[in-house]
Amino acid sequence: QVQLVESGGGLVQPGGTLRISCAASGFTSDYIGIGWFRQVPGKEREGVACISVSGGSTYYADSVKDRFTISTNNAKNTVYLQMNSLKPEDTAVYYCAADPLISTVQAMCVFQSLDYWGQGTQVTVSS
Repeated sequence: QVQLVESGGGLVQPGGTLRISCAASGFTSDYIGIGWFRQVPGKEREGVACISVSGGSTYYADSVKDRFTISTNNAKNTVYLQMNSLKPEDTAVYYCAADPLISTVQAMCVFQSLDYWGQGTQVTVSS
């Protein structure tokens, strides 16, 4: 049974940093993609960053490029999103999602056709 559990959200001031984590379990292969997606009420969900767990290739949305970094731990069972230079517009519920990687990480992030989703963690950027 696949499980994704996010942690690490919270309140941070503009310009600050935050790291959120996604613990993944239940996959029988390393050939999976994991991504971070965010949603604000009334807006479409956005694919923020995606990574190929086995190959390490990454994709970032333009809105977070050069500020956010997605990575995995050595055991490849936890995915992190390091968020720097945070802005109020980064405020959202951040969801971790995963699926066997049958295309590219960019396609995963853009089309968001993933079967497995976490419960979400709130990130609020405010002074």
